[in-house]
Amino acid sequence: MFDASANLKKRLKSERRFQIFCITAISFALIFVLILFLNIFSSGYSAFYKTTIAIDVDYSQVIEDTTQFAAMSDDEINKLDLFRFSKKSIYSLFPDIEDRKEKKLLIRIFSIEYEDEIKQFLIKNKENIKKIETVYLTASDDVDQVRKGNYPRDLPEERRRIKDIQLEYYDILENNGRVKYVFNIPFLTRGDSREPELAGVGGSIVGSFLTIITVLILSFPIGILAAVYLQEFAKSNRFTDFIEININNLAAVPSIVFGLLGLGIILNVFGLPRSTPLVGGIVLSLMTLPTIIIATRASLRAVPPSIREGALAVGATKMQAVMHHVVPLAMPGALTGTIIGLAQALGETAPLLLIGMVAFVVDVPSSPLDASASLPVQVYLWAESAERGYVEKTSATIMLLLGFLILLNLAAVLIRRKFETKW
Repeated sequence: MFDASANLKKRLKSERRFQIFCITAISFALIFVLILFLNIFSSGYSAFYKTTIAIDVDYSQVIEDTTQFAAMSDDEINKLDLFRFSKKSIYSLFPDIEDRKEKKLLIRIFSIEYEDEIKQFLIKNKENIKKIETVYLTASDDVDQVRKGNYPRDLPEERRRIKDIQLEYYDILENNGRVKYVFNIPFLTRGDSREPELAGVGGSIVGSFLTIITVLILSFPIGILAAVYLQEFAKSNRFTDFIEININNLAAVPSIVFGLLGLGIILNVFGLPRSTPLVGGIVLSLMTLPTIIIATRASLRAVPPSIREGALAVGATKMQAVMHHVVPLAMPGALTGTIIGLAQALGETAPLLLIGMVAFVVDVPSSPLDASASLPVQVYLWAESAERGYVEKTSATIMLLLGFLILLNLAAVLIRRKFETKW
């Protein structure tokens, strides 16, 4: 005789096991994601701060009457030769030092742009500059890593870049209150640099922004129009079937193939400038188009046929029914697919490497035709650098990239929830 209660207990146990397996899988996934985020954050948060050292600068040694600085233009101040003057200002921290080698080691605890920083302070305060001003100069990467606890001080001197006497200088300056930890604004505004303490992601952020804007301008209208035509107007035949199959296949093509296409056609045939956001945007647009077309077609199919039939019944043409009624209702899904495609394009590296956006670029681009890098490419470049300062900046750049990706995906979710129509 069939035992229904035993069979029910067996099925309930099987269901509970399945639920346990699912919860375990989700827990493992969340744990690994948490470990990833904690590792990146612990390594990268310190890049948003930098170590500065205060020196007393006697500007009256440049011009006796400091009120004359107010009448000078920024270009005139930048052309001043303050190299020896800047070195003397640093030497004044330890006036008893006479040995030239020790003076060189003292200079090296500051970044190589100490002269420019003294000039920039003068430019910002030229209207009311005092004879003697306290200027905070950026410390070298070695000193900065010591301050952040990333540089082991207990290693033998021959095994580390920073010397014992430099550590002694740093300790004296810190005890005297001349060392200050400040927010690293240049990290977000400057371009790349060979010196870790001066390197920034400003150029990469602008480069990624210009690239994504190019992708949006090119891929969004083309993708929407292609999807509308294929879904609403194109006749079902072998040619349209061939196009649909290839669109679906292109969505799964490795991104590096699109980079090869950009290298072979866009650069070599059309001769567009290498390493520019324009070329990067064109390449990533080709990669993003299948995602937008597939998402938009799915949204168009989700619109009930009664909407089309009702529009046609009151005298609307096929074009009016589609463009005035169907497309607006499908737009939330199309926008969601577009944002997801943009997020995917923002994180791509391989296509940009092939078109030359891996080049070392110091200046922040001002247009899509200027050479630039992007955030994922910047991560690639810094990950290969040996200096400890680039390790934290690599993690910090990943944090920024993840932040932008999270914002884009959040925007996709909010758009869908706000405009999605329940049938």
